[in-house]
Amino acid sequence: MKNWIKIALWSTFGLTVILLLSMVRSAQDEFAIEKPEIIIHINGENAFLTKDELFDRLKRKGLFYLGQNKKNLKVHAIETYLRSMTEVKDAKVFTKIGGGWTVEVEIRKPIARIFNKYGETFYLDDLGFTMAPSTIHTARVVVVTGNIPDKITSPSVEKIINNPSWKSIRKIDDVYRISSYVCNDPLLQSLVGQIHLKINGDFVLIPQVGGQEIIFGTAFSDEEVREKFRKLKIFYMEAIPYEGWNKYEEISLKYDKQIVCKKKS
Repeated sequence: MKNWIKIALWSTFGLTVILLLSMVRSAQDEFAIEKPEIIIHINGENAFLTKDELFDRLKRKGLFYLGQNKKNLKVHAIETYLRSMTEVKDAKVFTKIGGGWTVEVEIRKPIARIFNKYGETFYLDDLGFTMAPSTIHTARVVVVTGNIPDKITSPSVEKIINNPSWKSIRKIDDVYRISSYVCNDPLLQSLVGQIHLKINGDFVLIPQVGGQEIIFGTAFSDEEVREKFRKLKIFYMEAIPYEGWNKYEEISLKYDKQIVCKKKS
């Protein structure tokens, strides 16, 4: 008999808890949600998205509106929409007790701005993904011009590298190797202002100081890029201080284990 009473009491207690939780959840669903707390993580100085712009996009998309109840807040849809933005690396949305909720996004870090052969422009980030240009900010990164066939819809660099059939028709993976190396080297970052791809397939570096062209050639592998930049840095640190910035009109890194210079006429 005593066991029966204990079972009945525990069952009653469990049903009461479930009922209370259901009532609390129902009450929470009817809360009018507030303007979200927006947290934006920026890797570097390039703020490609502001809190106000993000909030305006949510409103224009109909994902937030005045007087909206918490039960109508589509958390998954908001996260999916935010992650579809080319400047967003990752996004998380979570609700709080009452009408509060938080949107947290991480912005991609651009390393190059590309102007392709079709007259279009877009950015390339540090993971090899393309990004749309911002209407509120211009990133201070190396500029890439010339016979670039890739568009903003191009596959990521990782996908191109893992697909041999794309390597001969894509150039964005080569651009990534060069611009990534420049971005991560303080000396090269201050030296190289532009990367240009000629029709013959040679990349040319245009320095911010001096009037010469640096014929880089191809950039088929990380090892090739590393070796060419190693030669260039040795030349600038050991030869330029003695020869001067304006002695040469062309510096070629195309040839194995040597630098070929052409003097100004």
